[in-house]
Amino acid sequence: MEPTIFTEYMIDIGRLARKKGLLKVMHSNGYINGAPLQELSKYLDAACIDLKGYSDQYYRDLTGGTLAPVLQTLKRLRESGIHTEIVNLVIPSKNDDMEQIGTMCRWIKNELGPDVPLHFTRFYPLYKLKSLPPTPVSTLEQARKTALEVGLHFVYIGNVPGHPGEHSDCPRCRARLIERMGYRVQLVHLKNGHCGRCGLPIPGVWQLPQKS
Repeated sequence: MEPTIFTEYMIDIGRLARKKGLLKVMHSNGYINGAPLQELSKYLDAACIDLKGYSDQYYRDLTGGTLAPVLQTLKRLRESGIHTEIVNLVIPSKNDDMEQIGTMCRWIKNELGPDVPLHFTRFYPLYKLKSLPPTPVSTLEQARKTALEVGLHFVYIGNVPGHPGEHSDCPRCRARLIERMGYRVQLVHLKNGHCGRCGLPIPGVWQLPQKS
């Protein structure tokens, strides 16, 4: 369920979490007005936003919404200093055009910065889209290649257990920082938010907030 439906509740929980020194993370479709997002951001440590595609037509056809509000939310989160990650569910024949994916990646780099993590996740036929096949892994790999060539530093492949695209590597020296297998996470060369090999600062949330 979309959490911003209960923004007031999220703010109340955020206040309590901050008092206890706990992290507050939101996974949202990005449809929220500026004023409530500004208030909510006071109590957010990180946000994951579903950027479902990069055209108004796609948003209208599959969600009944539009693209611009989601892009505005992403920009506001970054301006507020909230660690932000993006998930793009790649659906065959719907939003898997590589030219459009490249345009989306360039927008992310230019408007949000190259360090914003981008996750290309595999679609499986469910609910109202049972007639479509699962996303070919090769499509996800091509999308990831496109994003890396554009200049994004942290690009992942999701919903493909065991794929090397799950891991995090240092964008400068290519040392393995984090290894993932499903929900199992192992730090390798990540030390105090830096690459343990070359010392490059790695964007993320690496410590709990101070109680307030």
